[in-house]
Amino acid sequence: MTLDMPVTEAAQTTAKKTLPDAQTVTAVKHWNDRLFSFRVTRPASLRFRSGEFVMIGLLGDNGKPLLRAYSIASPNWDDELEFYSIKVPDGPLTSKLQHIKEGDEIILRPKPVGTLVLDALLPGKRLWFLATGTGIAPFASLMRDPETYERYEQVIMMHTCRTADELNYGRELVENLRHDPLLGELYGEDFANRLLYYPTTTREDSPLMGRITDNLSSGKVLDDLGLPPVTPEADRAMICGSLAFNVDVKAVLEGFGLREGANSEPKEFVVEKAFVGDGI
Repeated sequence: MTLDMPVTEAAQTTAKKTLPDAQTVTAVKHWNDRLFSFRVTRPASLRFRSGEFVMIGLLGDNGKPLLRAYSIASPNWDDELEFYSIKVPDGPLTSKLQHIKEGDEIILRPKPVGTLVLDALLPGKRLWFLATGTGIAPFASLMRDPETYERYEQVIMMHTCRTADELNYGRELVENLRHDPLLGELYGEDFANRLLYYPTTTREDSPLMGRITDNLSSGKVLDDLGLPPVTPEADRAMICGSLAFNVDVKAVLEGFGLREGANSEPKEFVVEKAFVGDGI
């Protein structure tokens, strides 16, 4: 999940010589003409909780860093850092960042923050990850963290995008996790029931359709996955999407009796408020 801020042409031409807090790009994958992910080296001193975000970017014409908030999509144990981004043709930063290649450098400020962390929730039985678009990034981190499954009996990843190809990043991630040797060793064949995946589209026909709010409110997702009603006693949730999405999902969860929490006051659900976007 990301928040765009201005950047200029000078960024690519001067980056390698003058970048502060520089980290090296180790891999780039373009999922379609709108989405890409990339990995960079991890500062030796960086410590973060799965689900947090950092500021990354390039240099502007004035030589000053122009930064954007990016959720760290890799778990806290990973040797590298992974990020998942949109491509905006006239976006101040993403129009340039989408052209990075292995060996290039970016700015990475090693000061992680964020509310989508396990410590911001009270203990529970089920943990819901509710995301649109690139809002799946912090949950990509948490789904790969064994501590998530130590705290919760089940994790449900609800991800909604406009079209089916925009779901590919999350779909591949979940498929790989279900064959992950570490998680398999810890939970055996039962792990398939520990991580449930519910991908839907809103503009293109696919096996599952509809907005997260509608599928939660109607109970369709519960029926499809064979889950009991959402209750404050058993269920916890994290929300990451556009401002409008966050507000709508928050209202649905409050309708179930869940309360919004924070790092300083854990409750039944948390919302990442650092990001904005157009929604679905």
